[in-house]
Amino acid sequence: MKIALGCDHGGYALKQHVMKVLERLGHEYEDFGCFSLDSCDYPDFGAAAAEAVAGGKCDRGIVICTTGIGISIAANKVKGIRCAHCADCLQAEMTRRHNDANMMAIGAGFTGPNMAERMVEVFLSTDFEGGRHARRVEKMMALEG
Repeated sequence: MKIALGCDHGGYALKQHVMKVLERLGHEYEDFGCFSLDSCDYPDFGAAAAEAVAGGKCDRGIVICTTGIGISIAANKVKGIRCAHCADCLQAEMTRRHNDANMMAIGAGFTGPNMAERMVEVFLSTDFEGGRHARRVEKMMALEG
């Protein structure tokens, strides 16, 4: 699986850790920035990662900022994206099982590297259940117009 990554300066260190996790798990990734701890704007990097997922260049995406909130909002502005802000492993699992989320946002100011590692593992290994959930996902996506 190929994963799109994006972060701002607040998520930079955790993104570096996530890159090592992806390598260990055997996943490819493309890093859409940021590339340092210099102050920057999360919408630039959240949108770039989301465009790669929406366009089929990457299978899923993981975006990180200090809270995870702003970058998830930015990613969700891209048509075709279902980015869930997750704070634990159950949320990472359920957003895949029930919402078929194609991106996950993590708040580096609240989620440590060990929890983030497990969340990434769960998010990438959990399948969408379909069934009644497919109808709901279709209704969500229809809201994009």
